[in-house]
Amino acid sequence: QYIIIYFIYASARLWGIFIMSHSKTFSVEECQRFATAIRIFSADGVQSAKSGHPGMPMGMADIAAVLWLNHLSHHPENSRWLNRDRFILSNGHGSMLHYALLHLTGYPLTKQDLKDFRQLGSKTPGHPEVDITPGVETTTGPLGQGLANAVGMAIAEQSMAATFNKPDYKIFDHFTYVFLGDGCLMEGISHEVASLAGTLKLNKLIAIYDDNGISIDGDIKGWFTDDTPARFRSYDWHVIEDVDGHDYAAIEDAITLAKKSDKPTLICCKTQIGYGSPNLAGSEKSHGAPLGEKELGLLREVLNWSHEPFEWTTDAYHLYDAREAGELRHALWQTNFDAWSKSYPKLAEELERRFEHKAPEGWSESYEAFIKQCQAEKKTMATRKASQCCLEAISPMWPELLGGSADLTGSNLTLTSDMDVLTSEQPNGRYINYGVREFGMSAIMNGVALYGGFVPYAGTFLTFLDYARNAVRMAALMERRVIFVYTHDSIGLGEDGPTHQPVEHLAMLRLTPNLDLWRPADITETAVAWQAALMNLDKPTALALSRQGVPGLERNEKQVKDIAKGGYILADGDGDLDVILIATGTEVSLALEARLLLMANKISVRVVSMPCVEQFLRCSSDYQQEVLPSSVRQRIAIEAASSDYWYRLVGLDGAVMGVDDFGISAPGPDVYRAKGLTVGHIVERAQQLINDSTKVSNQ
Repeated sequence: QYIIIYFIYASARLWGIFIMSHSKTFSVEECQRFATAIRIFSADGVQSAKSGHPGMPMGMADIAAVLWLNHLSHHPENSRWLNRDRFILSNGHGSMLHYALLHLTGYPLTKQDLKDFRQLGSKTPGHPEVDITPGVETTTGPLGQGLANAVGMAIAEQSMAATFNKPDYKIFDHFTYVFLGDGCLMEGISHEVASLAGTLKLNKLIAIYDDNGISIDGDIKGWFTDDTPARFRSYDWHVIEDVDGHDYAAIEDAITLAKKSDKPTLICCKTQIGYGSPNLAGSEKSHGAPLGEKELGLLREVLNWSHEPFEWTTDAYHLYDAREAGELRHALWQTNFDAWSKSYPKLAEELERRFEHKAPEGWSESYEAFIKQCQAEKKTMATRKASQCCLEAISPMWPELLGGSADLTGSNLTLTSDMDVLTSEQPNGRYINYGVREFGMSAIMNGVALYGGFVPYAGTFLTFLDYARNAVRMAALMERRVIFVYTHDSIGLGEDGPTHQPVEHLAMLRLTPNLDLWRPADITETAVAWQAALMNLDKPTALALSRQGVPGLERNEKQVKDIAKGGYILADGDGDLDVILIATGTEVSLALEARLLLMANKISVRVVSMPCVEQFLRCSSDYQQEVLPSSVRQRIAIEAASSDYWYRLVGLDGAVMGVDDFGISAPGPDVYRAKGLTVGHIVERAQQLINDSTKVSNQ
């Protein structure tokens, strides 16, 4: 058996040497011809759509030509190959650059797709979108986040290599390339993620800076005079500066040098926006608008291009078609992978499971037992502590969990006893100390999720969602399983005051399409929330967790099962219902206490716990009617947060007890009393609602 394995491995090595020795390196003239096509196709695409950004593709065409023809390891017919180089366009407004590259190198992106740029239902949207266009790794457009995603992918590659590679087998051994512009570097997120990338020594990360000196408002000298090379050196990056972005030999040398570095590399390329355009090159006028038919005609003359829009010669398409070379690269890797799989079958099974998003064997039964244990014990604790208990149960079974916190580990309680911290010396650690970088952390997690094979989660205070908001939106837009852990979820935070007490944030999360928010009431609901988050393969999940303790609640077996439906009857009234109290999180226990007082006064009260409204609204109408019968119009929603969202469940006849102004600095119980969120106020509001309803009925 070992002889066979060795023979396979030796054959793969020999084949690899043969392939590499016979692989084509494109000449300067061939790169120039390819770059010219990129410029023309990009300008034609924008002109066809009558909108878009031709300047960046025209300016970066030479860099893209050298990278894609001589360095990028990819396979057009298998764009999800595990060991492909990742290419990210952080300056995503220049999307026609990427589409032209994909089309010209043999990806399934047709001439018609290019003609349909920015049109309804096309494969070529205005900004690159993952899962829409084959070969696009992430959705970019909000500047700087592509760089952050690239950092996440580089972390993932480094971790995968440390976990699965063996001395004789490199299963993960690729680069992550990212194009970025002045706008990306102006965005604060670029500092957050570049700083962390340098600390982690992500040497497989190569960023190429399009230093064209132009943004939408014109010459950037009036608002961006940073010493970018010095800035990145301070992050402990390898910096290659003063590269002429239109000099093929200089670009080639810079990329070759970058690939040998033991640090992440920034290649600073001086380029001209709209390169080739006789009248618009070097001007902001070429940034975000079509060149116009007249200027496009002049461009064709300057570049000696005689073809009609989206047309090129058959021999040119054949020359730059990367499918055969991609197949050879992939076949070599596959041979190596097969030999590795035979030598390490358990590792191979684990790798396959992780990338196919399969739950670990025995997970369901084990975790169901854990949920039952949580309910049986009914411990009183903060739900952030309950979350840590859940993670302690989950983590040993889910090695793909990659946790973290934005410098709040001791407060978010996101670290488990079996997790090592990921560092440059320990790249297979499963916990990242992100530092005070909420936005960067969230966008890096998106990159990790896009890479595959991981379930990223990380924590911060709920109020600091404000810093990270756009990355959370991007996770939802890209339909990726990312778990955002938000603790200190209400005015119950107390003494830290209004700057740290979230009010509008729960509504903000609920209003985000394709995102589930869970605000659990105790440890059992927290356990179910984590279970739901892990099973949410096509959307992110936010967990809103308390700092203050909450009691473990009484439930029967059906009620425990119904938690997963997002909303369920926790305590019911006698006979015909007079009022329904709907509550989440720490306010559920208040509703239960109020119910006891109301029931003592012969008022029939149902308490509905609603840990996840989104999940409840996906349930059948019959189940929704069972929990919230339309015949009972007297409903009160209770949550220590913005009230507006809840009117969709209580209607115009109902009431919402929430918080519609900012918090105050005082002990938590005092803040709750000041905001009217007490058992006594709930009882008064319920009685008033019933009395008002009775008056209307009598009229």
